[in-house]
Amino acid sequence: MGVFDFLKKKEIVLGAPAEGECVPLSQVQDPTFGEEILGKGIAVIPSVGTIYAPADGEISTVFPTGHAAAMTTPEGVEILIHVGLDTVNLGGKHFQVGIKEGDKVKKGDVLIQADIEGIKNEGYDIITPMVICNTQDFEAVEGITGIHVYPGEDCLKIRKE
Repeated sequence: MGVFDFLKKKEIVLGAPAEGECVPLSQVQDPTFGEEILGKGIAVIPSVGTIYAPADGEISTVFPTGHAAAMTTPEGVEILIHVGLDTVNLGGKHFQVGIKEGDKVKKGDVLIQADIEGIKNEGYDIITPMVICNTQDFEAVEGITGIHVYPGEDCLKIRKE
């Protein structure tokens, strides 16, 4: 590796999508996320139900039930944020979505409002995975976990060749 090869590498840092405890995906009690089937990432156990854009980008998918959204950054990072586990079964109850497909968002824009107490009272786990769906396109996807995060604080580093 040459002296200046490090200059060619680009690091993309994503912010936390919500306030709460940032944990490894392995703590998510759902194999689709916990076993990284959809890709690498982190999860936040939210203490507040406001979900924010972790980076600038374009909304690519908003689930009709409001429990999840996907976006793509200008660098091509495909991000899925999924609020809670099996929350699709709530049929939209406890979720308010302020975005639609094709919207351009800035890091820190509100994407989803979730009533986390209402979701918990219905018996659902509120852990919120944030997954890089195109993990294979990057050299490394590394979470910054074991910390309490506030929206926008660094929680996931992605290295591109």
